[in-house]
Amino acid sequence: MKLLKIVAQILSAVLAISLLPTSTANAAPTLNDVRTKIRILQEQAATAGEAAQAAKVEYASLTRKLQSVQRQVAADAATVAKFKNSLGAIASEQYKNGSMSRSLELLFSSDPKLFLAAAGSLESVTRKQSLALKKYSVAKQRLTATSLTVNDKLTLAKRAQERYLAQEKSVKDKLASAEKLFNSLSKAERARLAKLNADAENADQRASKALAAKSNLGSGRGSIALRFSIKQMGDRYVYGAAGPTLWDCSGLTMRAFGAAGVSLPHSAAAQSRYGKRIALNQLKPGDLVFFGRNRYISHVGIYISKGRMVNAPKPGSRVKIMTFTPNFGSLSFYGARRI
Repeated sequence: MKLLKIVAQILSAVLAISLLPTSTANAAPTLNDVRTKIRILQEQAATAGEAAQAAKVEYASLTRKLQSVQRQVAADAATVAKFKNSLGAIASEQYKNGSMSRSLELLFSSDPKLFLAAAGSLESVTRKQSLALKKYSVAKQRLTATSLTVNDKLTLAKRAQERYLAQEKSVKDKLASAEKLFNSLSKAERARLAKLNADAENADQRASKALAAKSNLGSGRGSIALRFSIKQMGDRYVYGAAGPTLWDCSGLTMRAFGAAGVSLPHSAAAQSRYGKRIALNQLKPGDLVFFGRNRYISHVGIYISKGRMVNAPKPGSRVKIMTFTPNFGSLSFYGARRI
């Protein structure tokens, strides 16, 4: 009987628990939950955007190199044709004299080994003709090498283009997911969330202007770039934008240093290879500061002073002054450069 009583008590407890209200873990996401998820998606879109810009810069560079090599191939082919015509004239003369040897015939073989063996055994060719043969050999080898280089560059360029397109798609997918999440809210919730974001951005802008007014902006190229960036405060972030009123992070720094007479690529990762590496304790106004994850740089800002930087953070945000810390969202500080 005692056992039956215990079992009955356990069953009653289970039934009571099952009748309790659903736990908060299964409750609908709050407005702050949605806001956080949207912010994360926007940060991921910005990261993918910089990966796309890096691949785009690499693709453009490889395309230029490919075109240069293709021009070299054309020039080498013309040189080979010229020397081949010259050797043809030699062969014709030898044939007319009835002394065309097997070695000379082999000069026109597609087999490099036969060609070189024949070139070394032509006792009837004059010193001047031997020089022509040597030039022909060098030109032919160079043509073969540059032709192989063309194929290599084509492969690399294609891969860079594929990376660019994949990352660009990722940007669009992340932003589409953020928009879908926003649209899943009721009309009143959307209005409230939009106001929360606008209020936060407006507060950031007021704080940014106050900080800019009392900050030491330094001198030199970095100072010019810094002043340019500060003038853009309030402009919106848009992936791939580089002014005059819309920016992404590397688009802003590219134009800022362009105003200082320095040409930088539109990519945070590519910009990190310019200038001089600067230690964290040696930062000065106008230095570029980089952030990334898993060995990939995906954000850049311009250091001001006293632990602050100006940057274009992410979609849904505007150019502003932010606190410079070892972490930027989910990204970590990767280093600084003085241009």
